[in-house]
Amino acid sequence: MKWRRITLETTSDYESLIADMLCEKGFEGIEMIDNQQLSDADVARMFIDIPPELDESDTSAKVNCYIEMDEDIDEKLKLIDEGLEELSFFMDVSQVTVTVSETEDKDWMNNWKEFFKPFRIDETIVIKPTWEELEEVNSDDMVIQIDPGTAFGTGAHETTKLCILAIKKYLQKGDLVLDVGCGSGILSIASKMLGASACIGTDIDENAVNVSFENARVNSLDTVNDGSFETVEGKLNFVWGNVISDAEFRKNVGIEKFDIVVANILADIIMPLSDVVREHMKKDGLFISSGILAIREAEVSERLIKNGFEIIDTIHMGDWVSIIAK
Repeated sequence: MKWRRITLETTSDYESLIADMLCEKGFEGIEMIDNQQLSDADVARMFIDIPPELDESDTSAKVNCYIEMDEDIDEKLKLIDEGLEELSFFMDVSQVTVTVSETEDKDWMNNWKEFFKPFRIDETIVIKPTWEELEEVNSDDMVIQIDPGTAFGTGAHETTKLCILAIKKYLQKGDLVLDVGCGSGILSIASKMLGASACIGTDIDENAVNVSFENARVNSLDTVNDGSFETVEGKLNFVWGNVISDAEFRKNVGIEKFDIVVANILADIIMPLSDVVREHMKKDGLFISSGILAIREAEVSERLIKNGFEIIDTIHMGDWVSIIAK
């Protein structure tokens, strides 16, 4: 579907004023583009490990809004002119440039799929998008089908590969697994296929929980469908909540219950998670963490040790590291 894009070129000092004005005038899909560094609060909220380096001396900014092609563009531009007139009491609107363009006719929610093809994690583990055909499969291959939707986790990223390889190395048949930050459910699914008795995945994104259930079913795995926190032999379950900040949620998930806890998130989440995750683990349980940039390995390791863990293995791949702790 095509859209008309209305762009207001301004400076970073005034982009918020302009964005607020557009909201008040009824515009939707507002996008602000600038070169200002993210605040600490923004970094934490967006789960960004290392923010991009930006040229903060460049104070230019753009505020975009989008309207459907059949809407009256002249009427919309009139509304913007009225809004800028109102803002003239607070800023120099003569420096604001308004332009109109059209977006490409693309399915922005799905066009990434053309780049997601079947691939191997190792000699026997294959990740296959649900919409792709598998041209070559061996008799001993374990094929995991995934449609991540808008959740994180295709398996193609080094961090997910690290987790799956660690699970394959350390999981014992019959282990009970907790997957914190389950995303698409790929690690829970891999754990079950590799011999876990049952898995429960948690995520702070309700959509991720729904996607995980669907991916489990696509792989013909049984799931717990009653909205409970149960871990049922032979089944997968996924629940919505925050393991780090919600003590009641942790209690519901299970105390001293799991043989393996796996978390593929980011260093800034792994560290506070390590403060509380031992509550879920059996005495000799393993904590498999990934999503950690190699330059932050020492920092995460130190936090784990401080929280009573013994690091038994580290696995590197590219710029990333997985830390396995007991």
